Amino acid sequence: MRAIIFSIVGGLLIGLVNATATNASMQDDVNQAVTIIQRFQEMPDRAIPDRVLRDAKGLAILTVTKAGFIGSARGGSGIVVARTAKGWSGPSAIGTGGLGVGFQAGVEITEFVIVLNTQEAVNAFSKGGNVTLGGNLSAAVGPVGRTAEGNVALQAAMYTYSISQGLFAGVSLEGTVIATRDEANTEYYGKSVAATDILAGKVKAPAGAQKLPQVLAKYSAK
Repeated sequence: MRAIIFSIVGGLLIGLVNATATNASMQDDVNQAVTIIQRFQEMPDRAIPDRVLRDAKGLAILTVTKAGFIGSARGGSGIVVARTAKGWSGPSAIGTGGLGVGFQAGVEITEFVIVLNTQEAVNAFSKGGNVTLGGNLSAAVGPVGRTAEGNVALQAAMYTYSISQGLFAGVSLEGTVIATRDEANTEYYGKSVAATDILAGKVKAPAGAQKLPQVLAKYSAK
């Protein structure tokens, strides 16, 4: 009986995750990305070090909701941007979802910033398919603190940072699968566009995306 209930609830939760990722407004995700970066950097002792942002080849920024009753499921949406010769690229839409086990209840919202430290990491998000964090590319919880400049050394292809309910969470995303949301990109840019071209800076970003590179420039200027 427990297995049957878990299966039913799990199916409903997965459906909710998929619906959320599909219907999420990309402009909302862009606006939320601005808020998340600002929120992280307002915590000096837990902020992403400026040096990490200066050296970053790209950033993936997501909001993930985890809901549970008997079983658990999580789903979220966000954007990824890459550094180009002319500055930050326009945003490409991404989403994630999954099912967990165990007896849990309630809803938890976590905000994530994934710093892409290598070009290989950026390329993984450019291919328009699925990216598994910690698969071929190493992922680790990143160093923190605005004053950590002298102690920062590259240790992984991707650094993950997280805030849950306003508090630094330090949650690793290793094993999480993140997918490109092609339909959201098409709707946002008004035409069919490839994630490869967006992250290479070949596609002009809509006016609604202009604030994000401005905020990033404040913390990541070379």
